[in-house]
Amino acid sequence: MVEVGDRRIVIDAGPDFRQQMLREGVAHLDAILLTHEHKDHTAGIDDVRAFNFVDYPTIHTMHIYGNAPTIATLLKDFDYAFAKDKYRGVPVIELHTIDEQHPFDVCGVEVTPIIGQHSMRFRSVGYRIGELAYITDFSHIEPEEEAKLQGVTTLVVNALRWTRHDSHFSVNEAVALIERVKPERAYLTHMSHDIGLYDQAQEQLPKGVTLAYDGLVVEI
Repeated sequence: MVEVGDRRIVIDAGPDFRQQMLREGVAHLDAILLTHEHKDHTAGIDDVRAFNFVDYPTIHTMHIYGNAPTIATLLKDFDYAFAKDKYRGVPVIELHTIDEQHPFDVCGVEVTPIIGQHSMRFRSVGYRIGELAYITDFSHIEPEEEAKLQGVTTLVVNALRWTRHDSHFSVNEAVALIERVKPERAYLTHMSHDIGLYDQAQEQLPKGVTLAYDGLVVEI
């Protein structure tokens, strides 16, 4: 969750989206940015209805942004939310298909998409908001997209495990990207159990690179 003034934007809404929002006491949310269409990043979308109706009878539309394949998946998986004859209480969602090549506005906040290859079949979209960049489910990034990361002070990047993987950066690949971008601080996310125990894994990382964890708060 990224807070800019009084605006709150969440990147991805996986199966535990509801629990995450409850844990952090979030009662207001303006928008969700989706990185790609896979269920571990979209399965929690139905739970935006809690934000829709928190001030009922006022209804707060949830704005959701993603590339064309991601939006197409939402229309299929959550078709009841977009039906002409909706039943009462369905999520109230407005979908926005982003242009992957250009920055776009979310509630007055400029967001720059950064494209990476998830696998041979799928792309994933990272996002830069000011001095923060968040990229996940990348296994490859082209030089022109990596150039969009220059100047960020905080970089969050996926690192699935220590050994190479076909559709995610390994720890070494993530660290190599961090060393090229040179942010002031970097956090690894989307880690699997293959990373091992937190303290032991953290000791193997270079200075300025931290394993992220649930509830971590970073001020920029």
